[in-house]
Amino acid sequence: MKIMEIKEILEAEVLTGEYDPETEIEIGCSSDLMSEILAFGKPGAILLTSLTNIQVINTANVSDIKVVCFVMGKIPDENIINLARKNDVIVFITKLTTFESCGRLYKNGLKSCSYFNLDK
Repeated sequence: MKIMEIKEILEAEVLTGEYDPETEIEIGCSSDLMSEILAFGKPGAILLTSLTNIQVINTANVSDIKVVCFVMGKIPDENIINLARKNDVIVFITKLTTFESCGRLYKNGLKSCSYFNLDK
């Protein structure tokens, strides 16, 4: 799914400036526990969270997550935005809840990071 599609589906606003709207995102993950993202997040994913602290961007950077979307209308402070820019992490905000955001993305074909962790 292209980043521009994700932005439209989530009715999101971009806080970090320019980005390539054609960039493909194949995986989504959501948690407010960054330890879970470190354990189960996948490179190139979008992370949806209601946690607005600097550790979200640090976790995204370590996990090679390309997009962070803060849900429920939460707006991160300027330090978080600046760190995201420095690390080429795109930051979205949406007024949607975590549940609705994840549901919309899943319904439109975005796979869960857990899909790639299942032993088959």
